Amino acid sequence: MHNLTEGVARFRRDVFPAKAELFARLATTHRPTTLFISCSDARVVPELITGSEPGELFVIRTAGNLVPAYSPGIDGIAASIEYAVAALGVSDIVICGHSACGAMTALADSHDMGALPTTADWLRHADAARARTTTAGVDALVRGNVRAQLANLVTHPSVARALAQGTVTLHGWCYDIGSGTVEELDVVNPFATAA
Repeated sequence: MHNLTEGVARFRRDVFPAKAELFARLATTHRPTTLFISCSDARVVPELITGSEPGELFVIRTAGNLVPAYSPGIDGIAASIEYAVAALGVSDIVICGHSACGAMTALADSHDMGALPTTADWLRHADAARARTTTAGVDALVRGNVRAQLANLVTHPSVARALAQGTVTLHGWCYDIGSGTVEELDVVNPFATAA
């Protein structure tokens, strides 16, 4: 906690004053342009990777950057997606996987998840990625998982409507922690009409 307390002090002393005008505007305006869905992994920092300022990204972080397919009911991830798309009107949605992902490693290597039953249940949202990934290894599963989560994302009514209206664009990214590179995967809008 000491490091966090020191970090808050540095923020108040050095960062906040330099961006006081931005924070004053953000106190009354919330207009992010991108919904960024990434892994909870502490090594993946969306704002740092993208060079974004406060207020530019609406961020959802989940273990394995998993997005459950839509189903009616109380769901914090679905609510966040709906809010970003329908209320805030984001124009882009990025699902970002990453190298050395613990969730994908557990699946690729068939780790015993007996001591982590809630985590094991959560990782079932990656079953489609495992089924579709024909190449062995974590990197292939990370890519397959990004594609599978994009498919799940399209099941959310707010996303489907925005795609059909052409007001949102989907992106699939794979971030390599060791090199800092970002690979953009090919993404197809299932609602796009042929020209």
